[in-house]
Amino acid sequence: MHACTFIYSFFVLTQTVYLRSYVEYGNEGEYALLQTAVQILQKHFGYPAFRPGQERIVHSLLSGRDTIGIMPTGGGKSICYQVPALLFEGVTIVISPLISLMKDQVDVLVSMGISAAQINSALDYAEVRNRLQKARRGEYKLLYVAPERLESESFLALVQQLPIDMVAVDEAHCVSQWGHDFRPSYLAVARFIQSLPKRPIVAALTATATPEVTQDIGRLLSLRDENVFISGFARDNLSLSVRRGEDRRKFIQEYIKANRQQAGIIYAATRKDVDALHEHLQARGFSVTRYHAGLSEEERAKNQDAFLYDDVRTMIATNAFGMGIDKSNVRYVIHYSMSKNLEAYYQEAGRAGRDGEPSECILLFHAHDIQTQKFFIEQGELTEERKEHEYKRLYAMIDYCRTPRCLQQYIVHYFGEVSAEECGRCGNCTNDAELTDITVEAQKIFSCVKRMKERYGAVLVAQVLKGSKNKKVSQFGFDQLPTYGIMKDYVEKEIVDLIQLLISEDYLQVTESQYPVVMLGERALPVLRGEEKVWQKVFVRPTKQVEDDDLFDQLRQLRKEISQAEGLPPYVIFHDSTLKEMSRLCPTDKQAMLAIKGVGESKFDKYGRAFLECLQAYAGQKTGV
Repeated sequence: MHACTFIYSFFVLTQTVYLRSYVEYGNEGEYALLQTAVQILQKHFGYPAFRPGQERIVHSLLSGRDTIGIMPTGGGKSICYQVPALLFEGVTIVISPLISLMKDQVDVLVSMGISAAQINSALDYAEVRNRLQKARRGEYKLLYVAPERLESESFLALVQQLPIDMVAVDEAHCVSQWGHDFRPSYLAVARFIQSLPKRPIVAALTATATPEVTQDIGRLLSLRDENVFISGFARDNLSLSVRRGEDRRKFIQEYIKANRQQAGIIYAATRKDVDALHEHLQARGFSVTRYHAGLSEEERAKNQDAFLYDDVRTMIATNAFGMGIDKSNVRYVIHYSMSKNLEAYYQEAGRAGRDGEPSECILLFHAHDIQTQKFFIEQGELTEERKEHEYKRLYAMIDYCRTPRCLQQYIVHYFGEVSAEECGRCGNCTNDAELTDITVEAQKIFSCVKRMKERYGAVLVAQVLKGSKNKKVSQFGFDQLPTYGIMKDYVEKEIVDLIQLLISEDYLQVTESQYPVVMLGERALPVLRGEEKVWQKVFVRPTKQVEDDDLFDQLRQLRKEISQAEGLPPYVIFHDSTLKEMSRLCPTDKQAMLAIKGVGESKFDKYGRAFLECLQAYAGQKTGV
């Protein structure tokens, strides 16, 4: 009997599921097949139904069409090919960019009772051959491989024997040189597909692709008559904000102090910044670790595991960290400085709230970030065309940091979703903080910059305004200026922060040089003449995001114990959102437990009874039984 026919026969004996009318899918057979896919979703993944974006992609693949799926990070892209893979008779090859990503995906699938394996550079030839033979016998439904593996002639020879029904290309934007993470090895995917005895269906999935990159994906993967589905780039559970001119260390210290029990990632532009911030926070007793390419492979792996297993709450990292990290309970992502482009920023920010729970994405912007990113562009070995393209994307990132409009709307417009409305929850939409008139302070700063001939940096300007006894101040005779000491009641750092704020609002400008010089901008002149005022919104300091209840803490501790015993990250057992639903509904029998989102039959068989005992004990304490 055909696999699909068998699964459907099993399905019709079970509960009805909610889908759009089969008329929308062309025929009753396709509708029935999609119903079968929903049953698999319920059984293995514990979700009652596909999200609208997932449903369209799954239907397209099951109907035999090449498909491009663009969904936001956390939107459930993997399910879009994993469920169809279980309906196809043969094996699905998944092209994945990192070993850590492959391992994480395989661990999650195996925990759900789904047969899957990975082939990576750590395996010898005999083990690779063994796993391929198992796949050929039908022991694996999904086989994860890195794109570099497709350049191996010996691997290509072995894989010809597999009954491959589908090739799923994860992080498909990597195939385009205009994507933010171009990987030349992805160009081998099309040749690999063409080399197979029977052409499989191709699924290409990514979270961040502009219209230009989307076209590249279809062309460079040699897709045929493909369907393209864009699920929308907006993330309803994320609160985006940009804070300009903040004391970065002070802000981060206060924020993670207020959210000590929450997992979070702090991204910095350089290894030096990562190391300095890590040392600063660790010295003050915060649970932090770090990750960048300058650390040994052993230390990176150890630190990553400490974060994944909830042994450490906060990861401080460069952009070397993140791809392949499927940790679902990241409650905040803070960018210590501006990213190089919006694609990179949104992918990194999108690592928050993958479980659908409310999470924050905060970018701490200083004007000097612009010079840092320009330096990276100039130092890179890029063609003039590529360099021009990078500058174009950088300017879009700068505009995001300075825009007064809805931040979520700005991002989705950038990715081509022009009809998006304001989100109503980002920092700009909700910023009803009281406006403070800082015209007098601004005039003092502008006057000092002018009297110093617009030839010096922000720190020296602040020292003059503060009335510093610094040798350099007296050496240049700045202690004789009328502006010397006129802001003596301020801390020098506060004056620097004000200068940075005025730079970010275009009242001041800085030169594009190794040592940026502060100059007056066009907006400063009307202020100096008393024709315009300068207003600043005073932000509320960080507050605690989530109030954990006792039951949630007990469930989280139980999950931690199970994860340590099984050698798996806690989120592989159950997501935080699942534990929170358990703590809210407190199910005390199997039927009630299976109604919890994220608890499928396979998960219940493995972990359900331990959690039921915890829930039953808690319920007994509350009722006095």
